[in-house]
Amino acid sequence: MTVYSDGKNKAYSGQGNHGSNVAAFVVMFALFLGSLYSLSFWTLENAWLPGIACLVLATAAFLIPQGIMGRSEIKAEQQEQR
Repeated sequence: MTVYSDGKNKAYSGQGNHGSNVAAFVVMFALFLGSLYSLSFWTLENAWLPGIACLVLATAAFLIPQGIMGRSEIKAEQQEQR
């Protein structure tokens, strides 16, 4: 399948978007590292807040790229059906 964007042939959907790909990777990796860092505050007296923070940050680091940013192929399929 050949994808055209602005009259240019693109071999895949991420081609030509290196800056935004790197920026998204850095932000998501920072979220993941933040989830690991939150575990450094884990104590027997204080387990809930670091645990919840780790769960939320790690979930965001994995679900944002898969669920939101990974929808570009669906948009392309919807445009082909029109």
